[in-house]
Amino acid sequence: MIKTTIQTEPAGPSIWRSPAFMVLLGAGAVMALGNKIYELALPLILYDFTKSSVVMSAMRGIEFLPNLLLAMFIGVIVDRVQKKRWSLTAILLQIVILAALYLTIERGYHSGPMFYVAGFMLMTFGYAYSNARVAMVKHSLPHSMLTPANASYTFVTTFISIAGPVLSGLLLMLPKMHEALLLTAVAFSLAFVTLSFIRTNEPVRTAAGSREGFWRELQAGWAELRSNRLLLSMSIAVVFLNSTSGMVDTTIIFFAKDELVLSNLELGIVFSAAGLGGLAGSLLIVKLRNLFPVGRLITLSCLLTGLTGILFYMSHSAYLLAGGLFLYGCFETVSTVSIWTFRQETTPYHLIGRVSGITGSIFKLGMPFAIIASGWISELSGPRTVFLITIAANLLIFTGCRLSPLWRQRQSS
Repeated sequence: MIKTTIQTEPAGPSIWRSPAFMVLLGAGAVMALGNKIYELALPLILYDFTKSSVVMSAMRGIEFLPNLLLAMFIGVIVDRVQKKRWSLTAILLQIVILAALYLTIERGYHSGPMFYVAGFMLMTFGYAYSNARVAMVKHSLPHSMLTPANASYTFVTTFISIAGPVLSGLLLMLPKMHEALLLTAVAFSLAFVTLSFIRTNEPVRTAAGSREGFWRELQAGWAELRSNRLLLSMSIAVVFLNSTSGMVDTTIIFFAKDELVLSNLELGIVFSAAGLGGLAGSLLIVKLRNLFPVGRLITLSCLLTGLTGILFYMSHSAYLLAGGLFLYGCFETVSTVSIWTFRQETTPYHLIGRVSGITGSIFKLGMPFAIIASGWISELSGPRTVFLITIAANLLIFTGCRLSPLWRQRQSS
């Protein structure tokens, strides 16, 4: 069996000439496809069982708890372990959970707590995989290639994930909607096989790391974040950006089903517009990074993302909703890739797991509460009220970013 090895590439070659990056890209693309199917299928399965926006939003809120509660601890472990073995284990556990959830529903058991527990565990192991992937990408490529690498990763995974909502819409037309979970398990199995072809030569820290102590290692991650003032300011801004984003993401599904009365197939096609917007954003990001400092990119994308809420509020047809989702996906991708790349560029490799974990927890601080609140607001006042709130919130966040070190950052950063 031919295996590829993660190693630092010279600054000159293209990212497409790195075998290790190509394996990571292939595995990530298949994972993105499976995740997209799952992300759309599970809320729709819950909607069919309960017809409640509160239950749907509660599910979304619970799925973000692992990032909030466990990400920083996962980051410490990732910095200690062999990344390939850790990633394969995380993917395998997700496959087992999905298969168990499918079999349980197949036998007629539809308990809400069952979905909550399964969602929590899936997101826990999903984050465990993604944290290790960030470290492997940083290890496989030089500093100068991280922006095009992240942009390429976003482009390819977004391109493949566009089919996710469409496939979900087609599958959910069948009597057994929960078969989408089985399809996700199959996709994750393919990712498992793909990732098994990579062999790492990363430094092993087990002995020294254990002597240093878990809490001391975590403290070192916090010290690194505090010393990086721009990343810290960025993390605080992302807390609020993610909160408004979570409100929109959760409300859009309920809005499309309850007010626009879209079929599952129509919903899948409309949501593909967000994927197309993501493709556009990933194509633009490298050029934009050459024109603007990352702080200004995030600030401006915050404003533009908020303004797309006007289109959601005005939507009375699938066409206007699709247009809003296209712009929303584009601006969110620009912001997300900028954040990922800056974190990778400015964090030493031996601390990348911890800093990624700590910032991952910070990023999600407000999401569970905002998502659950959006469900209640949709139930009591309607989803259009949620869109108005997110517009106002994003304008406030933009004002805060405009007055913060993010806007004053120079191009050299």
